[in-house]
Amino acid sequence: MSILKDKNILLGITAGIAAYKSANLVRLFIKAGANVKVVMTPASKDFITPLTLSTLSKNTVYSSFVDEEDDNEVWNNHVELGLWADYFVIAPATANTLAKMTNGICDNILLATYLSAKCPVYVAPAMDLDMYKHQSTKTSLEKLSSFGNKIIPAGVGELASGLVGEGRMAEPEDIISFVEKDILMGLPLNGKQILITAGPTYEAIDPVRFIGNHSSGKMGFEIAKAAASLGAEVTLITGPTNQTINHSLVKLIPIVSAEEMYTEVHKYFKTSDIAILSAAVADYRPKTVANRKIKKNEETFTIELTRTKDILKSLGAVKSDQFLVGFALETHNELDNALKKLKTKNLDLIVLNSLQDEGAGFGGSTNKVTFITSLGTIIENDLKSKAEVAQDLMKQILKQFHA
Repeated sequence: MSILKDKNILLGITAGIAAYKSANLVRLFIKAGANVKVVMTPASKDFITPLTLSTLSKNTVYSSFVDEEDDNEVWNNHVELGLWADYFVIAPATANTLAKMTNGICDNILLATYLSAKCPVYVAPAMDLDMYKHQSTKTSLEKLSSFGNKIIPAGVGELASGLVGEGRMAEPEDIISFVEKDILMGLPLNGKQILITAGPTYEAIDPVRFIGNHSSGKMGFEIAKAAASLGAEVTLITGPTNQTINHSLVKLIPIVSAEEMYTEVHKYFKTSDIAILSAAVADYRPKTVANRKIKKNEETFTIELTRTKDILKSLGAVKSDQFLVGFALETHNELDNALKKLKTKNLDLIVLNSLQDEGAGFGGSTNKVTFITSLGTIIENDLKSKAEVAQDLMKQILKQFHA
């Protein structure tokens, strides 16, 4: 999964031969999980058809202010189109369009949309060598950059004229990479390492049986997605679960037992900036594990249990400047138990949820939580989806982490 997932990308296409690459650019944005709409200059339709781009983007392509539909004129609202976009990418951007953008000339729907857009704008120049080197083009690029637009450097290669040099539009893969990296640079957790645990642990009784719990891991996986969406590099250590994640910023480490989780957590904790331990780790494990399946011979069967290592407490004892978050799932005396856990385990924040609250706890798609900070501040939240809870948690962490 890319940082572009679920983002609204407006692709502007102008009348350059490099417009043939725009079909692949649309495809790559879609592959990255983005929603794509296309706006074209009228002359660009000589190089690539709106039908091709509409088919690939699965959206209407805009190339004029007014469309004729069933003998009625339909106005294409360039203001709404500009406001829809999270990011506006103009590729290819010809010398003609660059000059018009620089001087506020607004004689087609692409330029009108550009002047209406409130989002970051990326420009990928494409023209012949002499045009690219001309002082007027250099001036246009300098001014557009001073306006806050991001210029995607042109490549060097064979040009339509037969010349070889600078002016070739960046390849679609390079445009995607440039946009992704630029977005990441502006995110609040860019460059930060976040360690997250999720799911249950299974403590073996024999080769076929185990002690476990009902944790689905969904809460931890949603936290990992929320952290990655803010630019963090996430290490997700998870017990057995059916949850899946596919994100370029998330490293998944599967484990089974509490001992395995303890080992992996301590391996990554020292280099982490933030650790969020949402896993439901077993407090006890069988003292001995049978090598062979235990046969059903007696009416009663006794298993001697021994304590597992307290992972959260062990991190609280060795942390230096890491921000440490724990979870508390309680059934009674919820607030008192959570406050005690917050202090004894040296946490910066604890997330409390109660099995007494309908819709909270294991297995479901919702949760109702209370945040308690190290200063004793109590922040109650309504019942929400676990994805929304994860976003709220990251917002709270950002408030404290950057305080």
